[in-house]
Amino acid sequence: MTVDTKAIEKVITIAARPETVFRLLTDPHEWVRWKGKIAQLEPRPGGTFHVDFQNDKDVVDGRFVEVIPSRRVVFTWGWQGSPTVPPGSSTVEIDLEPDGDGTRLRLVHRGLPEAALASHTEGWDYFLPRLVSVAEGRVVESDTAHHTTAQTQR
Repeated sequence: MTVDTKAIEKVITIAARPETVFRLLTDPHEWVRWKGKIAQLEPRPGGTFHVDFQNDKDVVDGRFVEVIPSRRVVFTWGWQGSPTVPPGSSTVEIDLEPDGDGTRLRLVHRGLPEAALASHTEGWDYFLPRLVSVAEGRVVESDTAHHTTAQTQR
């Protein structure tokens, strides 16, 4: 059986240096400032990518594929217990480019089945502005009240 897969693409500008944004994407203590409750991140090819969300039931698992300091982070992504988007079944690519004193971030989430596109788009639309806020030095509230409807579509 063939599963039709699609991609989500987001481009944002952040008023913070690529080094700052990279740290928020690769350091587990920094990651949870904008997404999730607990993160286990080993930012090297083959390293662990694991995030527990605030609701105590949603867990993402994958592996880092490519890590270029301050320039590129690629990891696989999927939900524990999900038949639709199981651990490691999709790939998130994040490219960072200097943009004046800030950073242009391009995220592409590939390999998602059609049934999971809307929920994952909603998730990135919620979490990327949180990344921007934290990178730019603002404090964000806990995301306890939010985790996307991804769980109904995972």
